[in-house]
Amino acid sequence: MARRAGWDWLAVSAVLITVMMSVWYVTLIAREGGRPVAWFLGGLAGCAVLMVYGASRAAPRRGIALAIAGVVLAALGYLALLSIGFPILVAGILALVAAIKARR
Repeated sequence: MARRAGWDWLAVSAVLITVMMSVWYVTLIAREGGRPVAWFLGGLAGCAVLMVYGASRAAPRRGIALAIAGVVLAALGYLALLSIGFPILVAGILALVAAIKARR
């Protein structure tokens, strides 16, 4: 079975949201004079890497990478829901939808 070439735009959108929210998180915390929480920022960065891999339609097992990123982003978004979490939650949902589509 031949793989379709190109990019999965749902996954690309999730990556862009995740990167933008990571930058916004660091900026927001720096303005308040604090330091970003390393595990939260690391989770966002790790999910972004997984989704960049999964965004390529030719990548083997891309659905698994997108599913893992989607679940982690949904959890991180839920934890930060009262501040920056909603866009992160949306990125997680986009990654999960892209994972479901990748299985077809």
